[in-house]
Amino acid sequence: MAGARGAGRAAATGTRPGKRPSEPEPELEPEETALVSASAASLRDGSDSGLSESEESVFSGLQDSGSDSSEDDPAEGEDGASGDDSHSRMEETSGQQVQAGIPSPRTEVARAKGYEEYAEDSSDEEDIRNTVGNVPLEWYEDFPHVGYDLDGRRIYKPLRTRDELDQFLDKMDNPDYWRTVQDRTTGHDVRLTDEQVALVRRLQSGQFGDVSFDPYEPAVDFFSGDLMVHPVTNRPADKRSFIPSLVEKEKVSRMVHAIKMGWIQPRRPQDPTPSFYDLWAQEDPDAVLGRHKMHVPAPKLALPGHAESYNPPPEYLLSEDERLAWEQQEPGERRLNFLPHRFPSLRAVPAYGRFIQERFERCLDLYLCPRQRKMRVNVDPEDLIPKLPRPRDLQPFPTCQALVYRGHSDLVRCLSVSPEGQWLASGSDDGSVRLWEVATARCMRTVPVGGVVRSIAWNPHPTLCLVAVAVEDSVLLLNPALGDRLVVGGTDQLLSTFVPPQEPAVQPASWLEASEEERQRGLRLRVSHGKVLIHQLSRRRSQSPFRRSHGQVQRVAFHPVRPFLLVASQRGVRLYHLLRQELTKKLRPNCKWVSSLAVHPAGDNVICGSYDSKLVWFDLDLSSEPYRVLRHHKKALRAVAFHARYPLFASGSDDGSIIVCHGMVYNDLLQNPLLVPVKVLRGHTLTRDLGVLDVAFHPTQPWVFSSGADGTVRLFT
Repeated sequence: MAGARGAGRAAATGTRPGKRPSEPEPELEPEETALVSASAASLRDGSDSGLSESEESVFSGLQDSGSDSSEDDPAEGEDGASGDDSHSRMEETSGQQVQAGIPSPRTEVARAKGYEEYAEDSSDEEDIRNTVGNVPLEWYEDFPHVGYDLDGRRIYKPLRTRDELDQFLDKMDNPDYWRTVQDRTTGHDVRLTDEQVALVRRLQSGQFGDVSFDPYEPAVDFFSGDLMVHPVTNRPADKRSFIPSLVEKEKVSRMVHAIKMGWIQPRRPQDPTPSFYDLWAQEDPDAVLGRHKMHVPAPKLALPGHAESYNPPPEYLLSEDERLAWEQQEPGERRLNFLPHRFPSLRAVPAYGRFIQERFERCLDLYLCPRQRKMRVNVDPEDLIPKLPRPRDLQPFPTCQALVYRGHSDLVRCLSVSPEGQWLASGSDDGSVRLWEVATARCMRTVPVGGVVRSIAWNPHPTLCLVAVAVEDSVLLLNPALGDRLVVGGTDQLLSTFVPPQEPAVQPASWLEASEEERQRGLRLRVSHGKVLIHQLSRRRSQSPFRRSHGQVQRVAFHPVRPFLLVASQRGVRLYHLLRQELTKKLRPNCKWVSSLAVHPAGDNVICGSYDSKLVWFDLDLSSEPYRVLRHHKKALRAVAFHARYPLFASGSDDGSIIVCHGMVYNDLLQNPLLVPVKVLRGHTLTRDLGVLDVAFHPTQPWVFSSGADGTVRLFT
């Protein structure tokens, strides 16, 4: 009967292909059989803890994964399902029998056949569904399957068509989402049981996995402290314990040889008495300090003078006012650290009150005195100054004031020189633009504009006689009617040939023709706008190159060679490419704040002036950081300018001075620019804490013009 039951159990579970059948075991005695069955039941109760075999198979990889093995043999799947159902029913029945104290069929089989729990070794059956072994699962990332089962069939990955939204909804709706993990060997989602979650939490908190394990159980003393008659081991001694060691003999011979050669010194008994020596002994060769060649002798005490006598001369005694002044001074500022007194005899001199204090200060002097003499490098300070060329070798440059242009009643903010250098235009806060003859300082014409003139510029083309004036939110185009009449007439003819289109385009600026009265004063066009725009005079069109402004705009300038536009804000300078309509470079002057801007005629260098009295030189081919920062002025810089022909640049400041510098830019890209200040020009008087407001070079001569807050324009030649 027992054999039949054992055979039925083997048929129900199914013999695994390739597995050797277990050998028959010897039958057990009734008492041993009862013990085996009881231990098996207790092990099941302790390990299962309410879990069925079907639930356990989810974590051990025994559940069906939807592989092609079940699709190929449906009958086998049905048998396996029926086997699982019968197996679970048997498990429930056995659990009830154990709780009721009734022996289960398995116990009876174990009693009849001598069943042993560890008869079948399943240590190599950790995952009977996926048999890839130690092959990395990353190798299967590009394949539809994740491994092979025992029959060699592919185990396909489950379809995962859920996106992040589905996962989020599942996380919100599924209460078991937090305890669901993915099995990497099969690709299925596995729900952890309470026991497994508790195990994970114990391991995360640094506890032992087994709940029943007590790490603090009392230690068992395997060896008693009582003296025993017989030894624990009675192993006979080795033969090598009676024979001298050859290795030790070799070590001893080496040590003896080292002692003979003096390499190893014997330990001498140390003298417990401390040794003292004179720290400030004379530096004789035989002394202890003779080896210290850098020794510094102790500072000597100053010898007492007449003021320290008990009967000093009258001139050393302090009067009452001098005594009060001495008491009000700081101890470090006093010429004498004591008050001279006169006593009739030496016996009347009391004890010195500052004796302890002076001894303490003397000890501090000895303690803090450096013990080593520091060698200073004897360097001539003149050698540290870079070798610069002499200013007279860098001529020509302006050196003295030649002319003063007077006529404005308020400060002159801006000026500009005509392309041929014959005429000069200046704008002032008195609401007028004055046109001067450079050679004679004579005012040729005054044009009232009705507001403060912020900027003025002469047309650089010599065939056009036009002056642009910035007043408040408008740009005025003036024809000064100076110089060649053909040029003046050609300018008016060019402006009159414009034909407005039938459908005017929407523009960010408004172009207005001047009235007849304004034309008599020289005004031709008025362009009104409220931000940085680029105007095309021939087509009378305006366009906005920027979507938004990066800070308050201080100055703008066109590149002399390339289609670039430089915009200087308070914190930096931006370089825009007009054809590509993109930002090319951003210069960081690292100053507060940028006040002026000028571009070198070659276009590779830029200088900026700032309100913190700095002049910053940028090399556009080198870096976006400053190449050189010059701090020659004492107050804020208001204007900077380059000369069109000579290697000169100038800067004007609120300190009333104009500094002219030599700035040679070489064609060799490996050679840095040479920057040398050559002359400081003065002439403007400070008005309302303002000095020089604008500077401009003559286009052909090494002359510089300057406008100041004193209402004058000055020419330095």
